[in-house]
Amino acid sequence: MSKITKAAKAVKKLDVNNVIRAIVRSGQASPGPPLGPVLGQKGIPIGQFCKDFNEKTKEMKEGIPLPIKIHVKPDRTYDLKIGQPTVSYFLKQAAGIAKGASKTGHETAGMVSVRAVYEIAQVKAQDECFKIRNTPMETVVRSIIGTAQSLGIKIVNDLSADEYKVFLEQREEQLKAEAEAAAAEALVAKKK
Repeated sequence: MSKITKAAKAVKKLDVNNVIRAIVRSGQASPGPPLGPVLGQKGIPIGQFCKDFNEKTKEMKEGIPLPIKIHVKPDRTYDLKIGQPTVSYFLKQAAGIAKGASKTGHETAGMVSVRAVYEIAQVKAQDECFKIRNTPMETVVRSIIGTAQSLGIKIVNDLSADEYKVFLEQREEQLKAEAEAAAAEALVAKKK
């Protein structure tokens, strides 16, 4: 066997998939699914990882979804990189809603001002994925607007607190009515 063939086999043995990407809520890493099995397959001590992650995120408000990148080394150790919270989290917080629209494009789940979108863009521009590509702020803002649209969040120039409060109350009433209609429909279907 030639030296080149040996080198080629050695390269093939290197696992290129030594990076695990996931979104984990701050302070809530646990050995259970979905994170536990993935870490176990790579040979990472799950209990130690959960302890490390929860320790690094203890200063944050609990429950914030954080994108993480775990670089697994051949000796079963790892490097953990924790990113900024997700754009959808920021948008839902700015809009004051728990979840996005169930029918995207057909209903509005909330509203956010252009100023809030720009502030979110300033935070997200610090993310590694935008910094590496030297992404202009306009592109980051467009990305955030696209995420807002997929969540059913409308972007407006000015947003008064009173108008928005009325909107959220109407939205809540609409969701309750839809839930009651769905429950009644399920009851009728069950009787048949």
